[in-house]
Amino acid sequence: MTKRAVMCLAGLLLTSPVLAATVTTQLIDGRKVELVAVKNPAASATVVFENGSRATVDKWDKVIDGIAPQASVFAYNRPGYGDSATTDMPRDGLTIVEELRRNLQHEGMAPPYILVGHSLGGLYMQLFAKRHPDEVAGIVLVDALNPRVIKKPEDFPLVTRAGEWLFFSSIIRKEIAGIYETGEQVLAQGNIDGKPMIRLVNQPKGATAVPVDFGVVNSDPQTIAFVRAMYPQAKTMVVDSDHQMQTASPQVIIDAIQQMMAAQRK
Repeated sequence: MTKRAVMCLAGLLLTSPVLAATVTTQLIDGRKVELVAVKNPAASATVVFENGSRATVDKWDKVIDGIAPQASVFAYNRPGYGDSATTDMPRDGLTIVEELRRNLQHEGMAPPYILVGHSLGGLYMQLFAKRHPDEVAGIVLVDALNPRVIKKPEDFPLVTRAGEWLFFSSIIRKEIAGIYETGEQVLAQGNIDGKPMIRLVNQPKGATAVPVDFGVVNSDPQTIAFVRAMYPQAKTMVVDSDHQMQTASPQVIIDAIQQMMAAQRK
């Protein structure tokens, strides 16, 4: 568990960008949004992707290719990522969830939604499901962050805070600063144990898989027990992969989404 949390955080600090599905830019509420929207009239659900920190929409290309023949698909870049225009709006989860929902409505991507979130995006998708449970058919969390795993930003070590200013854009700094708050927003919402959920957890076995701790992870026994007790009905799958599971092990994610789609059709 401690290694899993740390590897999730490492993914916040290590990500880069070639998407087979067509990427377009749309003007939504006066702001340019880079997105992929694939409408399949025969689909019974729309699969919605949310990126991790520093990640862009192209990271999902292999996964989207694997599910697009059977599903409608929506993926996008949050403000300040790729060709999506930046914003002065807060970067807490509630704001980001409502931005995503507005994007979906603008593009005519109707529920029910199967939410797929990687890393920090997984935390946002937990919040989306709790805020709008009637619109959600299932959730796939890809090595996702959970509430209270990351410390409050004021408790980050000084060297980590200095590194943020050196290496991260202002929009990414704001998202990282909002992680703890977003986790509390998740916990303040209702219960989604009745929603089908698959949690894909990266646990690399290789000798070179060395966890990196930037001093921002809560790895105390209380936090570990708290996170393990979340979502008791979820199906958890441990994967020998990489934190960037969507590029390292895309078939695992494709299979999980297909399981969700099959259950939704029933």
